[in-house]
Amino acid sequence: MAPSVPRQSPPPDEQSRPPEDRKHMIRRRWFTAIIIVLLIGIPAGYLAISAGQSRDSGRDKEKKYSATGLTEGWPSRVQRRVYQVPIPPYSERVAYYETNNWRTSRLYVQFLTSNEGLENFLEKIGSSVDDLKEGDITITARDRKIVGWDFTGPGPWSGLTHEQKDPHPTQDVTVDRSNPEHPMVYVVSRANP
Repeated sequence: MAPSVPRQSPPPDEQSRPPEDRKHMIRRRWFTAIIIVLLIGIPAGYLAISAGQSRDSGRDKEKKYSATGLTEGWPSRVQRRVYQVPIPPYSERVAYYETNNWRTSRLYVQFLTSNEGLENFLEKIGSSVDDLKEGDITITARDRKIVGWDFTGPGPWSGLTHEQKDPHPTQDVTVDRSNPEHPMVYVVSRANP
């Protein structure tokens, strides 16, 4: 037989609540549902939007890096520093393309500059205008094919190869002087990581 426990009376300061009416219950449930939507729905929506933007960004990068041929514009400062391709200021028709594999990374760059710009560029890579050899196209047929360069124009053409020990890049430079005041410069800078 279970012992009988005396019933306790509620504390004197606690008022008894009236039963919840239907309107109040519906309002409370709606309020709870809105709070749940705000706490769960907004972060979930944010994540969905974020994922979509990230996916779009990845597609843009994929297009950029899967493109073949030159991209109009200047290579980034990091690329110019790593490959040691100091494009002279005020250059025009600047375009570039980068390839990477486990053995060799290459940066292909072209730009139209002035004679002073060419001298400045060659000086900064550790060479000079005197090192350019008339009629010498130093960029290989393989490299020309990758970016679509065609060196069959009237020229005159000249070129040089500026070799450096790894990890410094080696630059092949070919110059088209069909416009004597504004040479077109083509550079392939190879780095072996």
